[in-house]
Amino acid sequence: MISWMFNCLFDSFTLICTTVIGLLFYYYSTSTYETWRKANVPHTKPVPFFGNFFRSTLGFETINDTYHNIYEQFPDKKICGFYQMRTPTLMIRDPELINNVLIKDFSHFTDHGLDMDPSVNFLASSLFFTRGQKWRIMRQKMSPGFTSGKLKLMHSQIKDCSKEMIDYIDRKSKTTDEFDVHDIMNKYATDVIGTCAFGLKLNSMTDEDNEFRKYTKLLFKPSFRLIFANMLSLISPKISNILKIKMNSPEVMEYFTSSFQSVIEYREKNNIERNDVAQTLMRARKELVLNNNSYPEEKFTEMDIISNAILMYLAGAEPVSDTLGFCLHELAMNKHVQYKLREHIIMKRKEHGGEFTNDYLMDLHYADMVLTETLRKCNGTIVLFRKATKAYQVPDSSLVIEKGQQIIIPTYSIHHDPKYYTNPDVFDPERFSPEEKSKRPNSTELLFGDGPRFCIGKRLAELEMKLGLSEIISKFEVLPCEKTENPVQLASAGGAIRPKNGIWLSLKPIVA
Repeated sequence: MISWMFNCLFDSFTLICTTVIGLLFYYYSTSTYETWRKANVPHTKPVPFFGNFFRSTLGFETINDTYHNIYEQFPDKKICGFYQMRTPTLMIRDPELINNVLIKDFSHFTDHGLDMDPSVNFLASSLFFTRGQKWRIMRQKMSPGFTSGKLKLMHSQIKDCSKEMIDYIDRKSKTTDEFDVHDIMNKYATDVIGTCAFGLKLNSMTDEDNEFRKYTKLLFKPSFRLIFANMLSLISPKISNILKIKMNSPEVMEYFTSSFQSVIEYREKNNIERNDVAQTLMRARKELVLNNNSYPEEKFTEMDIISNAILMYLAGAEPVSDTLGFCLHELAMNKHVQYKLREHIIMKRKEHGGEFTNDYLMDLHYADMVLTETLRKCNGTIVLFRKATKAYQVPDSSLVIEKGQQIIIPTYSIHHDPKYYTNPDVFDPERFSPEEKSKRPNSTELLFGDGPRFCIGKRLAELEMKLGLSEIISKFEVLPCEKTENPVQLASAGGAIRPKNGIWLSLKPIVA
């Protein structure tokens, strides 16, 4: 009898505790869900705990699909609201207002607003995540590494990498006529950023077990650790930082950290100076870490330098290879564009004495249009993040965007909006002729971002993409093969548009 009464009391206590904990959790996860109703901002109804990310969290759709669905629900609105788990977030849809946020009124929106602890993610100290004055100082110190003069000095190095790529394709073509062009482009981009930015001869075309590529793949490989850490950061960035769940394996962090520390130590020991990104970062290290007299209010560490070095490598390799891979696929599927591009390349090369010179590359206007259209259709950056750093009165509206408000700009959706790009699923480089571009409002072409926080490596990326594309198109006809997917299947994990199974095409040598 006594045992029965004890069990009943214990079960009742357990039930009560479970109920109370459940109610508290429900209240916590839904306590922000009145934000947009009270502010009279059009929004979609959230699901408890998940907000508007229920389907993407459970894998029923990609995060890009989620953002795009929100965008399309409010076709006539300049701004709409949604809930990223429990975080109220504003989506800016109107090009004029986007221009204000990114450029005109940038002082109100200087930060990305992605709070990250350096002990959790080794990229947290990089330009992408840093905020305020610290970001301004580091951006100022790094910009000299990407001037026109520095890029001209890199031209011959990029050309060497492209020649090694063509030699690799020639060797492989003796045994196969099917190529994973995405993998080849990744090797090419890895070699370019290795030699141009850090003076490293990575030999990706001959070394299939290249450690840089190996650890980069591990960095981007989906894992339970990465998925859980990302989800927790969406639910509560504060809790995520308190628990310090690392997004990347210690092995990957150690490899990249030691690699760039070795570059610094080798150059200092041997008094080596090069006109590259690594040297720019070393100067920043000397001025900001070792002898910071100019900015005593900001504390810089070795990790600030290493983190930016790693960011430059990753940003220079992965997005470039993705873009070139998708571009070659589009050219294989759109023969008329490929033929026009080849004629353009041959004509411009003749005009410039038969050499792939810097002036020749600057004159490749149609190649610019082809690559820009590829970026519009398949850009890996699906949204831009911003955070209000001070209150902002939205023009011609009663809405005040409060300090600390999270904002996203849906670049993918804008680039696929028929209002700005007719038949957006069609690959048409003519959209980016001077005449067509002049018809569109500002801030509808956000391929590298815009304003003071636009991609710092934009011109280097464009240079290596044009040179690599010129070499391939002038020497090979790009064709579909048995393994070719159309459309290319995309990876569901992560927040970028990347091929799931590579991009398989045939490269047929052009006989002169």
